[in-house]
Amino acid sequence: MVNPNPQSLNFPGGAFDGPRHFYAVRVYYEDTDLSGITYHANYLRWFERARSDLLRMLEIDQRAAIEADEGAYAVSEINLKYLRPAKLDDDVVIVTTCTELGAASCRMHQIAKRGDETLCEAHLRVGFISLEGRPKRQPGAWRAAFQNFMDQEVK
Repeated sequence: MVNPNPQSLNFPGGAFDGPRHFYAVRVYYEDTDLSGITYHANYLRWFERARSDLLRMLEIDQRAAIEADEGAYAVSEINLKYLRPAKLDDDVVIVTTCTELGAASCRMHQIAKRGDETLCEAHLRVGFISLEGRPKRQPGAWRAAFQNFMDQEVK
């Protein structure tokens, strides 16, 4: 058996539309409870995946920063509002926007949508911290990447 060339594979990832990042997920059996409805904590996982993809697309290398002992992002507060259940085999899109940028943190808004329906909303604050857990300034290039993302116009 021949191993495929990694560059030829179509790895999953998000897309930008102006100041919005879109990330697709599908509801699998493992995401649901016995009733076929998505378990509430899985929205947190989906939102985290979307934020990680956003950082990757902004060319923010979290792994390199951690390995260089520069710091990492951590959620410092989150507020979730569940509106409708996602069900087995639903296609869900996570829409992420950055609503406020500070020296050491940013506020974000995330929505899980099935078509035009909003399933769950998250308002959160993500802080940049040292690996000892203390707040610190985000790297300048990273702040600039976030600012550029926020300044984009919707197409």
